[in-house]
Amino acid sequence: MRVQFVEKVNGPERLVCDAEVLFDEDPLAGMKLDVYVTFPSRAFGAGTERKYFDYLRSAEGLSAEVKRVKDWILGEYRASRAA
Repeated sequence: MRVQFVEKVNGPERLVCDAEVLFDEDPLAGMKLDVYVTFPSRAFGAGTERKYFDYLRSAEGLSAEVKRVKDWILGEYRASRAA
């Protein structure tokens, strides 16, 4: 699996870039997943109260796994910007 960053010109103010997660091995070989580096989520709630449901979730329900993957993606992005 590889992460490729795509710069966004004229994107939303808080969006740094998009990330494409490219899969090299089965069963997802040849597929790519387009995600926002800001870790997309869906807002829900009533009235002015909003909560967010992250699309990236642990299959086991462990928040540490999600944090590990988010940290990895952010680290890869920072490394690509430094190069």
